[in-house]
Amino acid sequence: MTTATDITGRTIAFLAAPEGTEQVELTDPWDKVRAAGGRPQLISTTDQPIQGFNHLDRADTFPVDATVDQVKATDYAGLVLPGGVANPDHLRTQPRAVEFVRAFFEAGLPVAAICHAPWTIVEAGQVRGRTLTSYPSLRTDIINAGGAWVDERVVVDTSGPTTLVTSRTPADLPAFTEAALAAFAETPTR
Repeated sequence: MTTATDITGRTIAFLAAPEGTEQVELTDPWDKVRAAGGRPQLISTTDQPIQGFNHLDRADTFPVDATVDQVKATDYAGLVLPGGVANPDHLRTQPRAVEFVRAFFEAGLPVAAICHAPWTIVEAGQVRGRTLTSYPSLRTDIINAGGAWVDERVVVDTSGPTTLVTSRTPADLPAFTEAALAAFAETPTR
């Protein structure tokens, strides 16, 4: 696969909980980051392998590269937050994971979140004044956190120092990964 976006030399963090990550929302962007010359790294709250899910069914496991206690946002050129219901629900209860996400916004580094993943961004206090999309059940949470929710395949919000890329479901992955790669290409090599 070839891609028009080149992110050679950029390391991209993928933050996932030990269980509950929608596998395709992890693997598809991961593969596209690699194909574009980037280096994906899987970050979690523990060093145990990530258990992927195909909706509610267990799928593959993935080794963790580092925990949130071992890295900082400025080690990376961007962040991908895959969805799945249980994944962001767990992450938003973990102070170090929330702090890790918030640090990307504070550093002005791009963040890409799909499906239920914006829950973690809500918890990090980074939705106010932003326009984003998500799985439809998060609409009220996003609005209550001060964001504007729209029903679109992909939303790229550049209203703050951090480019925020959001999408709704696995069906939106082509648009999501294209927009995420474009945002990552705008950051310095890290």
